[in-house]
Amino acid sequence: MDPIIILGILLALLFNFANGLNDAANSIATIIATKALTPLQAVLLAGVFNLLGPLLFTTAIAATIGRGIVDPSFLTPTLILIAMAGAVLWVLATSFLGIPVSSSHALIGGLLGAGIAAAGTGAVLWPSLALVGQTVFYGLVGALLGAAVTSALAHRRGDFKPWTLLLGGLIGVTAVIPLAIATGFLKIGGILAVLIFIVISPTLGFLSAFALGTLVTYIFRDHPPRRLSRIFKNLQIFSGSFQAIGHGSNDAQNAMGIITAMLLAGGLITEFSVPLWVIFASSLAISLGTLLGGWRVIDKMANRITRIRPYQGFAASTAAGSVLSLMTAFGVPVSTTHATTGAIMGVGATRGYSAVKWGVVREILIAWVLTIPAAAVVAGGCYFIARALVGGVF
Repeated sequence: MDPIIILGILLALLFNFANGLNDAANSIATIIATKALTPLQAVLLAGVFNLLGPLLFTTAIAATIGRGIVDPSFLTPTLILIAMAGAVLWVLATSFLGIPVSSSHALIGGLLGAGIAAAGTGAVLWPSLALVGQTVFYGLVGALLGAAVTSALAHRRGDFKPWTLLLGGLIGVTAVIPLAIATGFLKIGGILAVLIFIVISPTLGFLSAFALGTLVTYIFRDHPPRRLSRIFKNLQIFSGSFQAIGHGSNDAQNAMGIITAMLLAGGLITEFSVPLWVIFASSLAISLGTLLGGWRVIDKMANRITRIRPYQGFAASTAAGSVLSLMTAFGVPVSTTHATTGAIMGVGATRGYSAVKWGVVREILIAWVLTIPAAAVVAGGCYFIARALVGGVF
C-alpha cells in the first residue's frame, strides 16, 4: 500500500479521535451537569455508544463526505491528506481553547480549501441553480406559513410583537425544509445541505428541546422536585446513550468517507463502498477520543450556557439525539455540536430568556460561522506550503 495512503488513513483516524475529543461534550454535558453520572461514568457510556452508532445506521454520510463536496476526479491521496491536515489542526486548536466547533464542518472546510487551492472553484460540486431555486421556494413557503401561524397565535393571546414574524418564519423554515426532504419533494445534498443545516440543525434542536421540556414540565407539574429529579436522572442515562448513538452514527462517518475516498483514489477499491474494517476503525477512533474527553469543551457545554435540571437534561439529550438520528437517516452530515447546543439553549429557554447566558452562546455561534472558512484557509495554506517544499501539483 502507498505510504501516502497509509499516512492518510492514520490522519483520518486521528481526525475522528480529535472529533471525539471535542465532541465528547455533546453526549455527556447534560449528564455531568445534573450529576446523573460521574464524569468518568459518563465518558465511558458515551464511548461505548459512540462505537455502536455507525453499526446501526447506513453509511450515506460517508458517501456525502467522500464524493459529494469536491469532484472525486480531483481527489488524489495527497490532496485528501492535505485536507485532513487542515481539518485536524483546526479541531485540535479549538479543543485546546475549549471552543465547541463542528468537526464535520472542519472536515468539509478542509476538503474545500485543499480542492480550491489545487484546482480552483471548479473542483467544488456546487448545486445547480434549479436546486437552489427549489430550496429557496420551500424556504419561503415555510417562512410565510410559520410567520402567519405564529402571528395569529400571538394576536389571539394579545401579545403580538414585530419580532414574532421573524421567529415564526424561522420556525416555519426549520419545519418545512426537513419535511420536504423527508417526503422526497426536495432532494438536496453536498455543500448545499451542509450550509442549510448550519441554521436548521441548532434551531431544530432548540425547538424540539423547548417543546419536550415544556411538555415534561406540564405532565409532571404536581410531582415533588426530589422525586422528579430521581426519575429523570435515571432516564438521562438512556437519553444520553441515545444521543451518543446519534453522535457516533453521524460523526464517525467523516473518517469513513475520507478513508474510502482515499482507497478509491489509490485504486485499492473499484467503487465507493465503505469496507467493514473502515467502519470499525473509524468508530473505535471516535470512541477513544470521547473516552479521553475534551474537558474544557465539556465545562462550557455543561455549565456555562444555562443551569440544567435533570428533566431538562433528559429533554435536551432526547431532542438532540432525535435530530442527529433523523439527519443521519437522510445522509446529511449535520453538526452534533450545533444540534446539542441548540437543545441545551432550548431547555434553558423554558425558564425564560434570562436563563440562558447569551454571551457564551454568541461566542459559540462565531466559532460555528468561522469553522468552514477557517478550516478551508488552513488546508489551503497546508497545500501551498507542501507544494513549495516538494514542488509540483498534487
